[in-house]
This record gives sequence, structure tokens and C-alpha cells, in this order.
Amino acid sequence: MNIIHSVQEMQARADEMRRLGKTTAFVPTMGYLHAGHVSLLRIGKQKGDDLVLSIFVNPAQFGPNEDLSSYPRSLERDLELAEKEGVDAVFVPTDKALYQDGYQTYVELEKLPHHLCGLSRPVFFKGVTTVVTQLFHIVKPHVAIFGEKDFQQLAVIRQMVADLKFDIEIVGGPIIREADGLAMSSRNAYLKDHMRPAALSLSKALENSRQMVQSGISDAREIVEKATEILAAFPAITIDYISICDPVTLDDVALIEGRTLMAIAVALEKIRLIDNTILQP
Repeated sequence: MNIIHSVQEMQARADEMRRLGKTTAFVPTMGYLHAGHVSLLRIGKQKGDDLVLSIFVNPAQFGPNEDLSSYPRSLERDLELAEKEGVDAVFVPTDKALYQDGYQTYVELEKLPHHLCGLSRPVFFKGVTTVVTQLFHIVKPHVAIFGEKDFQQLAVIRQMVADLKFDIEIVGGPIIREADGLAMSSRNAYLKDHMRPAALSLSKALENSRQMVQSGISDAREIVEKATEILAAFPAITIDYISICDPVTLDDVALIEGRTLMAIAVALEKIRLIDNTILQP
């Protein structure tokens, strides 16, 4: 397994893989890998004959009061896991490698970021699209895999790839959950035992919403009210949003008439948790 820190070395390797006719599958991450990331790597293994992982905690997507400095990191463990999963190359750039002195170019979408997480994290998607654009130019993949837990991020990346004519297939990997239903996330490392019941209220609210839709309820407001009630049972939770929306445009819908996204974001004692599901009558 190659561990690469230099942009130039990564680009040269990408060019060589293409010269050899290899299909490169790429999984971009911020590290602190868990079973959710592993599932994406395994999709990548099926999609290409060269599997590249990147590990980079992207400063451009963190706001001034967010957890950039404390974001969980464990590079040695990540590299061991990557090797075990058959990763061919790991790209681990420094901040300066991607954001050199005088850096001033950013990529922004007009509409999709102004929903869901983008409303309370205004710099987030600008940072995501900027770093992913850079990584695509450096790694030069044929296929890139992103997790559906970050549903809005996946939608934003798909739109950007379509708009900017990237010749890259974007694949979404399903949410991987812990045994009790909690959606896997690197930020779960922050959770203390006493926080667990509150954290689980997200998946419980989503499951209850699915059951409501299956029982014939289609009024989005009624479903949101019940989900709010489930979350509000835990005083440590502050709700950022509960949204029922179109899965492509992310615009709110009043009635669930077809495939519809339900997404939740909360702060649990300053820990940001997100989860989502598809509601289908």
C-alpha cells in the first residue's frame, strides 16, 4: 500500500494508473475510519481495480466555533485498517499542500447548500466542494464513493460533478448503523455513555416516521411534530432541523406522495449528530 503526501506524486501515480488502463475508485474521508467508511471502501473495491483512500481533515469546511482542532484523528489506526481492506494508495496531504499561501479559489453551488445543514453551517459546503474538486484533480478517479448518511453532501457533489462536467461516476453508499441503530459517524467518538439514549432518539424518530407513512399518514407537518416530540423528550438535545423534502432539490414538501427524504440534525451537548431516511408510501 502506497502512502502519499505530495500532490505531485499522487498526480503522477494517477496518470500511471490511467496509462495502464486501470479503473480508479476513490473514497475521500476525514479519517478516524469506522465500519461506515469500510463499507465505502468495499464498494470501491468492486467498482475499480485501483482503490485510493484520502485522509484529510479539511479546515475550509469548519466554521469559527466548530470542532476542527478537536476532530478525532488516528492516522496509524486508519492506515492499518486501509491496508487490511486492500487499499492500494492512501493520499494524506497537509493543509499547506491543498491550501498554499495565497490560496483564493473556491467552488460554490447556488441552491442546494441553502437547505438543511447549510443553513446553520454556511461555510460547510463551500469547503466541501472546494476540497473535493481539488481531490478529483489530484487523484483523477473514474468512480468516487460517498456515504448516504451525509445525504446533502452527496446531493451537492452529484450536482457539482454534473455542472462542471467531471467524467466521474458518483456512487452513494448506504448508512451503516451500530447494533442499537445509531448511524455511524466519526463524531460518535465524542459520545459518553449517558448520552446514548438521547443520540438514539434520531434513529427512533426516523423509524417512527417510516411507520407513520406506512400506516397511511402523508402530512409532513404531522410527521415532523411527532419526531419533534420524540427528540424533545431529551433536554440535552437542541434541534437544528427536522426536514421532509424532495431528495433531489431538498425543497420542503407538504405531502409525502413518492420517494421523500426525511433528515434530522441536532446538537447533543455541543456534539452535532445527523441522520436521515427515505420515506416511501
